[in-house]
Amino acid sequence: MNLLILPWLAFLLSLDSPNFEPQLIDSNVSIGYGIVVGDVDGDGKPDLILADKKQFVWYRNGDWKRFVLVENLTERDNVCIAARDIDGDGKVEIAVGAQWNPGETNDEAQSGSVHYLIRPDDPTQLWTPVQLPHEPTVHRMYWVKTGRAAYQLVVLPLHGRGNKAGEGAGVKVFAYEKPANPKDPWKMTLIDESMHLTHNMISKDLSVGEGETIFIGGKEGIKSFSYQDNAWFAGPTTESPPGHESYGELALAVIPAKGMLLAGIEPMHGNQVTTYTATQESTLPQRIVLDKSLKEGHGIVTGDFLGNGTVQIVAGWRTPNEAGDIGIKLYEPVNENYTEFKPHWIDQNGMATESLAAADLNGDGKLDLIASGRSTNNLKIYWNQRE
Repeated sequence: MNLLILPWLAFLLSLDSPNFEPQLIDSNVSIGYGIVVGDVDGDGKPDLILADKKQFVWYRNGDWKRFVLVENLTERDNVCIAARDIDGDGKVEIAVGAQWNPGETNDEAQSGSVHYLIRPDDPTQLWTPVQLPHEPTVHRMYWVKTGRAAYQLVVLPLHGRGNKAGEGAGVKVFAYEKPANPKDPWKMTLIDESMHLTHNMISKDLSVGEGETIFIGGKEGIKSFSYQDNAWFAGPTTESPPGHESYGELALAVIPAKGMLLAGIEPMHGNQVTTYTATQESTLPQRIVLDKSLKEGHGIVTGDFLGNGTVQIVAGWRTPNEAGDIGIKLYEPVNENYTEFKPHWIDQNGMATESLAAADLNGDGKLDLIASGRSTNNLKIYWNQRE
């Protein structure tokens, strides 16, 4: 018998349903556009940071008390947030996007915004916003590592200028470099303008170039970009299957001792949870459809939530499907080739998932889940209670 199969046999004989205990953190969320995790107050514990309709707020780890970072920043809704410790002081730097107006793709005054928030001495008080140049329809942003101690803020609009229904000019993806004084001009570098109707992006350290690689999902599928020799360069791409209008949510994970797994929701705001696996045995990524029952899928994460050495996928959606359900499901691989998955409910009808995140919030070595809900107007932590 192949000795590599023995751990899988033991795993299959001991399959257990995931055990998550929900805790309601906030029942008055307006929309919950985006939730990220990071240490705001420097106490060594990860806090929750939320982009809500008219406020950017954070919740302190432990008592989960809510504090406002900034409010009424623009005329229209807030839409995205990026938080990461980029200077090594143990506290996150925060950038935000607002003026959400996806129907206006020409006028940057009426659509989109990018602000850096200057931290006060007391982080529970209001922060000071610094407005930066931007493209219309700003939709997502991430702090991406570009060197040993260097980071750039990568900002992704939904459309290109003048873009109509995914046709026209490409989406201009810019990287911003923070100066010592954030009120000084920020250097901006154009990463790409080849994609149309993008939706989300992730970053991952793949030991390519000098930092992390970003993956952008959109109408054309998925494109990757890495940073090397003071410049961004394009990497491998994955075309969307024929008939798919776009690629929405995405998450990337390393399959231990096997290869890579890319999980996603297709098409944008779509109904399908998919994986693309590239293993040592395969020459081309293999596409697997895990679920076709979602409606307006709007969050996906990967990780070993079960603690069995495999990669699982967690996905959520925000609109009742044909069965009348909303919520969050975990998909567990049941063979060593990651071609079959078993679904488990995490939250059935208690979360209209707008944003989804995963982190070990209490330092017990187990990944917890965090979700914010649009029509359910809530923010929850799902505490991982596995043995």
